[in-house]
Amino acid sequence: MRIEEIAAKALEAVGDDRYKLALLVAKRAEAIANGAQILVDVNAQKMKYTDIALLEIAQGKVSLEGIIESNR
Repeated sequence: MRIEEIAAKALEAVGDDRYKLALLVAKRAEAIANGAQILVDVNAQKMKYTDIALLEIAQGKVSLEGIIESNR
């Protein structure tokens, strides 16, 4: 699957709100960079953290509510 298709699915998953998507990708990519477990089956060595986060969002593995709760 191409990154454009993944981004479109991820955007749908957050109700077509680009701001929420950007926030969610940034927070999730930061968590992955800090050692969080990757929730999708990909080769993490060959992908950027932001792309992994986008894929997780597109597959419904991560939500904004979950990110907000984990930061409290």
